[in-house]
Amino acid sequence: MNLHEYQGKEILASFGVAIQRGIVAQTVEEAVSAAKALTEETGTGWHVIKAQIHAGGRGKGGGVKLAKNLDEVSSIAGHIIGMQLITPQTPPQGKPVHQVLICEDVYYPGETETSEFYVSVLLNRATGRNMIMYSTEGGMDIETVAEETPHLIFTEEIDPGTGMMPFQARKVAFNLGLSGHAFKEMTKFITALYTAYVESDSSLFEINPVLKTSDNKILAVDAKVSIDDNALFRHKDYLALRDIREENQIEVEAGEIGLNYVDLDGNVGCMVNGAGLAMATMDLIKQAGGDPANFLDVGGTADAARVEMAFRLILKDPNVKAILVNIFGGIVRCDRVAQGIVDAYKNLGDAINVPIIVRLQGTNADIAKELIDSSGLNVLSATAFQEAADKVQEAIG
Repeated sequence: MNLHEYQGKEILASFGVAIQRGIVAQTVEEAVSAAKALTEETGTGWHVIKAQIHAGGRGKGGGVKLAKNLDEVSSIAGHIIGMQLITPQTPPQGKPVHQVLICEDVYYPGETETSEFYVSVLLNRATGRNMIMYSTEGGMDIETVAEETPHLIFTEEIDPGTGMMPFQARKVAFNLGLSGHAFKEMTKFITALYTAYVESDSSLFEINPVLKTSDNKILAVDAKVSIDDNALFRHKDYLALRDIREENQIEVEAGEIGLNYVDLDGNVGCMVNGAGLAMATMDLIKQAGGDPANFLDVGGTADAARVEMAFRLILKDPNVKAILVNIFGGIVRCDRVAQGIVDAYKNLGDAINVPIIVRLQGTNADIAKELIDSSGLNVLSATAFQEAADKVQEAIG
């Protein structure tokens, strides 16, 4: 589950991670009030207005602006709230901005120059260990750093048996070129950050930038936090942070009815039982010259009701030119699935305006094929994987 920046910062702060303070606002009036409150609390004269959407690169899209007085807070917040923000990480049409985070200005002058770093915590799947990834080159162009100067990105793996050791936090601070008070502050920051990652059951922390202020404090200026969905039962309070406005609405609807659906960019809809078979089916579609429009696992109970709901979800995507149903009848009999497809097709009527290719293998597959072939509907049956691929290719031209 992805969180907004302000929600991620709240979680970080609850574990003792120093953050850039801010107040979320959903209207211009709330933004001005938040700016006044921040000035009273922190003494800041300038404020940073940040669009709150589930996507990175907001600064490049015009979603992060500096306001030097309350009039600018009002005009900038008025411009950002309600805008369609387009960044390198949003869909082409962008995402609507419903709220902004009013933050204190932490780039104030002082005894030393400010420095921006990049720090993330994630799982290294190859080794099965959590890993801290960090770089001296924090800021908006971290992707370019990874592509052009990968030697500037460091990693530190954490042994799950011992957890983070003090020397590892010091190593991170040393590699970032820090010394003195800033060095000590960074070791505290990294230790608290890793504790927050583990205790919150997160799958990703990305702090970009981590700022060394002019008076040698270390702050999380931004925060991208993703919580592991499988651990949410342990964090009921985090469930309330979910913002379904930021999610794909078809995926939300699918989740509410118990279907595993992931929206993709292709032209062939998929309905499969089992995640492994679904992945193989998407490979099959690519091999046949098409592109999968979705990942959809209907599970082991592919009855008429679930099949109909699955069809309705797939057909909400205007890019779908054909639907491939690929079911292995192990837990569920193929003839039951076939009957479900026929019943669903009749219930949907004219709503189905694309060809459907059905491949059923397993228990009673022969009966299932006969049911579909004799239905008189515009449904093509296939037995072999390659046969299904060929029919998909014919359907999409």
